[in-house]
Amino acid sequence: MSVEREEILKERAELRQRYGVLFEKVSAILFEADPMGINFVSNTDEYEPETSTIIPRLVQASSVWDVEVIVREEFCRWFGLDELGTREHFRPIAEKIWDAWETFNRRNI
Repeated sequence: MSVEREEILKERAELRQRYGVLFEKVSAILFEADPMGINFVSNTDEYEPETSTIIPRLVQASSVWDVEVIVREEFCRWFGLDELGTREHFRPIAEKIWDAWETFNRRNI
């Protein structure tokens, strides 16, 4: 395993530990919505890379709209702009992530 891959996996593990249920919830939201068509039922960890870059940015969000922007930007970064729809395409995903984020924050006050 390359040093870079080891570092990525370490950072992901730290995020999972820090955010716990939120990490699992966001990953599950993305897997269920499957915006990139890569859900093949058994590969439930498929959206963990995107989850690991979305969650740290949620601290900047103050609304569902902000989460739409974050999610779209991260998917553009991971998959390229040509494969994506509009920002509004991510609205249902953003609403669920925003709800999970607010729940997480209420529990951790």
